[in-house]
Amino acid sequence: MQNRIPFELSKTESFFEKLGEWIGDVFYDRLPEAGFELRDEQIYMAFQLEKAFKEKTVMFAEAGVGTGKTIVYLLYAICYARYTNQPAIIACADETLIEQLVKKEGDIAKIEKALSLHIDVRLAKSRDQYLCLNKLDKLITSSDEEAFHIIHDRLPEFIHGSQSLQTFEKYGDRKDYPELTDEQWAKIGWDSLEDCFTCENRHRCGQTLHRDWYRHSKDLIICSHDFYMEHIWTKESRKREGQLPLLPEHSCVVFDEGHLLEFASQKALTYRFSERILEILLTKLMANDVRENTLYTIEDLLIQNEQFFYELKQSAYFNEGSDKLTIEKNAAVIANGKQLHSLINTLEEELVFESEMYTINEYELKIVEEYLEQISYSLSLFLKELTGITWLEDYEGERTLVIMPRLVQEIMKEEVFSIRKPYIFSSATLSENKSFDYIAHSLGIEHYLSCQVASPFDYEENMMIKMPAFAHGALSEKCLYTLEQIRRTDGRALVLFSTPTELTAFKLFCQEKELSFPIYYEGDAEISTLVSQFQNEVDSVLCSLHLWEGLDIPGQSLENVIIFSLPFPPNDPVFTAKRNAVSNPFFEVDLPYMLLRLRQGIGRLIRTHEDKGIVHILINKEEDRQVIEAVLSILPVKISTEQREWNR
Repeated sequence: MQNRIPFELSKTESFFEKLGEWIGDVFYDRLPEAGFELRDEQIYMAFQLEKAFKEKTVMFAEAGVGTGKTIVYLLYAICYARYTNQPAIIACADETLIEQLVKKEGDIAKIEKALSLHIDVRLAKSRDQYLCLNKLDKLITSSDEEAFHIIHDRLPEFIHGSQSLQTFEKYGDRKDYPELTDEQWAKIGWDSLEDCFTCENRHRCGQTLHRDWYRHSKDLIICSHDFYMEHIWTKESRKREGQLPLLPEHSCVVFDEGHLLEFASQKALTYRFSERILEILLTKLMANDVRENTLYTIEDLLIQNEQFFYELKQSAYFNEGSDKLTIEKNAAVIANGKQLHSLINTLEEELVFESEMYTINEYELKIVEEYLEQISYSLSLFLKELTGITWLEDYEGERTLVIMPRLVQEIMKEEVFSIRKPYIFSSATLSENKSFDYIAHSLGIEHYLSCQVASPFDYEENMMIKMPAFAHGALSEKCLYTLEQIRRTDGRALVLFSTPTELTAFKLFCQEKELSFPIYYEGDAEISTLVSQFQNEVDSVLCSLHLWEGLDIPGQSLENVIIFSLPFPPNDPVFTAKRNAVSNPFFEVDLPYMLLRLRQGIGRLIRTHEDKGIVHILINKEEDRQVIEAVLSILPVKISTEQREWNR
């Protein structure tokens, strides 16, 4: 431990006193000598963070764009991990952002170079970021698409050979296949319908091998909010099944873009019941020497399962901008759900008898019973008048019923924040009217520290904001305006969209145009590859749905941020439930969400004191006056009178 802490520490000295001295030396001397700006805001935040680590408590650290908050929390996390001999967890908002910290232009690489440190940092990605060998094997037998055959041919030899795996060989990460579109990746990437527990390739799977690798990190493990919360909710069940938790014991947790943690918590607690999973389980079960009564029950259950999902599909309807179908709980849906639930209970009773006859593999039977128990519980929640949120997903005929809890305060309080360790929330947008009570209450946090640091940038000098107005539905005019602005700067633009429909429309609009710069679209390749291309090819454009927060592109590569429409939330079941829980849905749900996301999007433009550029916010001419005033109130610079084109 002593050799790894980046400062001298004797047995009689206080770690935190020596850490404070080292932090002061780093920010006042060593980083400026390496070419970093000396920022008072960053130094203030650094010494505030020390309290949270010393007291092992929650800290809400709200720091404006450009304060250098990432470097602050990284330095503390690394030192604390080395002091405790347990890695620190850095949880980013989503999977698209975890690569940002470890890119060659990122803050970790800068710290290593400036302070002559070797940082052991490893990524823990969600399951859908890994290749599924079973799906790939099935696909190459039915598809002539060359890309999939090349992937199969380049797999490590130990996968389809008889030799054992001697050393860790990383493979199967989504990032390893940057040329694949998201649509192609969906055909071979893991999905929730795959049964990993009984998979014959489990011990040769890239996902399994990678988990063993990142668990041994000495300094940092970087994951998404979703992955961290999945770890929290599954660690006990994984132990019961003889598996290790998703993450190892760790010293502290940093929630980057921490204002988004509540939704990740809800998603992690979500129950998913797919039509296919029951079919797969029961078909495997029927291959065993089971009793006649059990066979009849399975057959009835398969028929009822199909009927239930048919009724769900008939009752569900589409929501613009969302893949979540709203379910109308009519009499047919409820009746078929109750019948399915009853048959599952009957099968569970039959399996008690089967277990006593020892004709089914004990491990396989245990897996089936656990799945049936989860499905039965999911159905019971759906059939009750619960306060949760439900919807249907239908992807290429694969239908899944989803049930999400509305509130997570009590569970978060018991499962996460009752454990005494440093939890750091970092974001430019954590507070509401200068108070952190809202986010603390929503996550079950009773005691916390907090600090607020403003951005050091001179926005009046370096940023211009334009708000051109368009008639409602004037999609072509908006596309034309966007392309004209991009051409004026020969690329160098980030275009942020609120819905896939908008992004697709702009992509089609640009296809026939002659352009002197490349345009990269989210979904056309692996996202971190697209970001790297955008950053390193100065005259290029990046179009995205999900990079409203966390994207850090300083310099000439980004001189235009174009916000294609005000980012209101979709009318899907999740936000419908939020709206139903308040007295004034638009002003308590829709408007705050939009303003928060807008602030984050605007924050992509100015990342250093030298950055300059324009933010374009495209709005409707008929937009409500109160919405316009709310937007104007959160802008970092004023809009001149001649640029006011709305409601004339």
